[in-house]
This record gives sequence, structure tokens and C-alpha cells, in this order.
Amino acid sequence: MSRWWTEAVAAFGDVVPLPLAALGLLVAAALIGAGWYWWPHWVPRRFPQLRMPRIRLRRPRFRWPFRRRKRDTTQEPVRPAAEGIGDELPDLPVVAFVSLADRFASEGRYAEAVRERLRAMVRELIERQVVEHRPGWTVTELAGAAARAKPVVDAPLRAAGGVFSEVWYAEHPAGAQHDARMRELADQMHRALS
Repeated sequence: MSRWWTEAVAAFGDVVPLPLAALGLLVAAALIGAGWYWWPHWVPRRFPQLRMPRIRLRRPRFRWPFRRRKRDTTQEPVRPAAEGIGDELPDLPVVAFVSLADRFASEGRYAEAVRERLRAMVRELIERQVVEHRPGWTVTELAGAAARAKPVVDAPLRAAGGVFSEVWYAEHPAGAQHDARMRELADQMHRALS
């Protein structure tokens, strides 16, 4: 049985050179792959005798192992705090941030309340000249700089950064317990600075 196969391959090799045969195999594989991917979309619809089930093939999507969850679209979209203030720290007193956080918490917008309480903590650190204002700092960088300048603020600031990261970066739903924890951490930091 192996003899006829060997002779057939040898006869084919005498007629078609090896590089041309390899190129033909690659083109055939590409055509089969394209047909497999787009089947049956390229089959004309005018042939009624071709009653094939409609199979929808989709490209496989790469998914990160730790991907972000989609936000609930039924909720009101998140507006920047104080109508027009973006991610940067505005030049407002600590009382303004605390007042805004209280308003957000009373409206049930706990994620914004957490953000404003963290902003109040950062503004207090800047006003007391523990750290200098540097736009673009991450929460971790800010906590590290504040801990080097005043080690007593390290624990409450790192905990507040953890709550903020959980709500804003990990996109866990914020609740009243997050706001209460941030309020408690802000009080701890204020007492440590006094």
C-alpha cells in the first residue's frame, strides 16, 4: 500500500516543483479558512434548493482574565462633581468638598460622594502643606508622599485610597457603607493632623 503512495508523490514532484506545491497548499488553506469564516454569507440567496440552516459565526473575542464589569445603564450617568469639575482637583476649600460629598450621599450617589471625600482629604493635606499639589498623581503616589512627610496619615490615607480604588477602578457598586467608611477615615486623618 505504501508503494503506490510513494510513486504518486514522486510523480507529482516530477511535474510540480516543491515551492509551487507549498504555495498552492497555503492558498488552498486560506480559501478554505475564508470560506469557513464567512459561510454561508457568501452563498447567493437565489438558489431555493439550497436550504441550509442559518449559522451565525462570530469571530472569537479576546477577553482579559480580569475585565471590567459593564456599568448598569439603567442608572443615571455619572456626572462630574460640581457640574463641570473633571478629574483634576479644583481650588476649593475643604468645606466645599465635604458639603458636596454630603449632598451626593443624600442623593444616593455614593460613588461621587466617595470621590469628593477623597478630594477633601487631599485638599486638607495641601492646605496643611503636608504635600504639594501635583495634578496627575495616583492615590498610591499621594499616600506615599504624605506618609513620608507625616507618617501618622499613612494608615487612614491608604485605607481611603483602597475604598476609592474599589469603587472607581474596580467599579464595585458604591453604597452607604463606603461613604460612611470614607467619612470615618477623613475624621481619623483630620485628628492625626491636628
